Amino acid sequence: MRLFAAVLPPEGITDELAVQVARLRELPGADRLRWTGRPGWHLTLAFYGEVDDDLLPALSDRLARAAHRTAPFPLALSGGGQFGHGKALWTGAAGDVEALRVLAGRAEAAARKAGLARDEHRRYKAHLTLARGRGTLDTRPYLDALAGFRGAQWTVSELALVRSRLPRSGVPGEQPRYETVGRWPFEAAG
Repeated sequence: MRLFAAVLPPEGITDELAVQVARLRELPGADRLRWTGRPGWHLTLAFYGEVDDDLLPALSDRLARAAHRTAPFPLALSGGGQFGHGKALWTGAAGDVEALRVLAGRAEAAARKAGLARDEHRRYKAHLTLARGRGTLDTRPYLDALAGFRGAQWTVSELALVRSRLPRSGVPGEQPRYETVGRWPFEAAG
């Protein structure tokens, strides 16, 4: 199954983000972007790709250990950026971003210790993908609109393991489906 470790923003935070995304979708050219559906809003910590069912117990155990060693921390969605000249439009994070980076490192280490093959290591960049580009698009209006965005702060208190099922129907606009297969509360003292 196709898996990743993530932080899932709570409903009040996604409500707030939905208002911002609605504004972005009113900008010229917005119909040329593939907008991420609200169920897909998450801050990826580590992408694992296809994971054999046999490795799931070890990965889950390692992620539980990572959560056990992590203290809750404050975070907010903030600002925005792009990857690949408009290939992906995202909002970033503010607050204890260092704690988020440490958690991402623990999620990566959990995969290695559980026996998952890890090809490449990228420097972690906290982001929540809002849309993906379909060719060339001037993203400046979107980046300008996101520059002043600062969501409410919440306390991150758990790590999630999420399964993604990619669309197979070929229907334009069909979104991946996400299923949380594990959640582990943080247990370290702050």
